[in-house]
Amino acid sequence: MAIYQFMCEEHGGLELEAAMGTAPPTLSCPDCGRQARRVFSAPTLGRTPRAVATAFERAERSADEPNVVTSLPPRSGRARPQRYTHEPTHQRLPRH
Repeated sequence: MAIYQFMCEEHGGLELEAAMGTAPPTLSCPDCGRQARRVFSAPTLGRTPRAVATAFERAERSADEPNVVTSLPPRSGRARPQRYTHEPTHQRLPRH
């Protein structure tokens, strides 16, 4: 369903909800009976915040052209403290 707008010269704006493409060029004003002409306006379109749009664009682009990583990212200036464990199964894990 779409909302169509009409303008009566005496009473101002009128709205009609009808199936898309079925609105008549004129509509009878319920107050005075005169023919109100149909007026065209911009559709109500929602605006997506820029951060959300950027995330959508990045996700869509990565589906066809994924970023290829060729090296590890640079290490930060501070070294992380080494964690020691005495669990025997942890000794088989890869070291960084």
